[in-house]
Amino acid sequence: MEYKKILKNIQEKAERIDRPIRFMELCGTHSEVIAKYGIKNILPKNIQLITGPGCPVCVIDQSEIDIVTGLALAGIPIACYGDATNIPGSLGSLENARQKGARVFIVYDVAEALELSKKISNLVFWGIGFETTTVMTAWGIQNNLTVFSSHKLFPPAMEALLKNNKIRVDGFIDPGHVSAIIGTEVYEKFQIPQVVAGFEAKDVLRAIEMLLTQIITKEKKVENEYARLVKKEGNLKAKKVISEVFEVRNAFWRGLGEIKNSGLKIRKKYQHLDAEFIHRDLIAKIKKEIRPKKNTRLDSRGRPLVDARRVCRCGEVLQGIISSKQCKLFGKYCTPDNPQGACMVSREGSCNINFRFNE
Repeated sequence: MEYKKILKNIQEKAERIDRPIRFMELCGTHSEVIAKYGIKNILPKNIQLITGPGCPVCVIDQSEIDIVTGLALAGIPIACYGDATNIPGSLGSLENARQKGARVFIVYDVAEALELSKKISNLVFWGIGFETTTVMTAWGIQNNLTVFSSHKLFPPAMEALLKNNKIRVDGFIDPGHVSAIIGTEVYEKFQIPQVVAGFEAKDVLRAIEMLLTQIITKEKKVENEYARLVKKEGNLKAKKVISEVFEVRNAFWRGLGEIKNSGLKIRKKYQHLDAEFIHRDLIAKIKKEIRPKKNTRLDSRGRPLVDARRVCRCGEVLQGIISSKQCKLFGKYCTPDNPQGACMVSREGSCNINFRFNE
């Protein structure tokens, strides 16, 4: 009965607005919940849900993929989360490097990577993700884990989306996992309706209802539907650990380009555990070697991508400019077993989700 009540309220409020409405979810888990439960199919026709850059694997810049793969091919042991092994790059993927003899290890958490580093000398953990996983990486560094950081801060990406004239969004469904760390206060600077939501279908529907109410009342504020876990101030202890280990820097995002103050670099205090510093000479060599080969990217199996640099539209998908199905590669040449772009690699990637749930 509660679901019916929420849906009825959504229908009534959508009719009152009587114009096309676009809400963007900013978390890959939200995208998966929306697809799994067919939420798009039960909403009023004038409400459109679009997927933003909420998949941490998807937004990794090509240069970082090539550097880590290059390190692996040069004999540096690499530990990373499972999804990261299949991201295609100019030198192939980490999985392709592993098939060539590189030592690439899949770990399920930082603690496992830390234990592995005690057995394997010179191991580098590839730190990926937003604030949610950054705190775990910071803990690993504090406990003597060597890391190559691709960690990113999410709020600057939201700001970049709002400044992009190609994107029209009426409201954000803010990421629950990230918000559990950073809180809700940081979102208040964005002049757009926002709701931090949990990860049940009911949470997402409530968030949509709350966003519609804000549009009707002409409000632009941050509401917290996920109050059972997310606090206004966030997790103070987690934020302290992150700030002790990392400092802010500019970073490149797939599709969004360079975003000011959106990346995290390991502080000089922990420079002896910063793979970017330790292997700086080798990294410079890798960058030099891949520069002339930028148009010959390889897929996760080491095969040349079919004009993927020109045809793959993952960057536009991440911005909500197009849907996955509008990419010519989707479901034909690009599948989870043969990903041509990062959006098809991770389970949180919009193309992967749309393929699995046949949206």
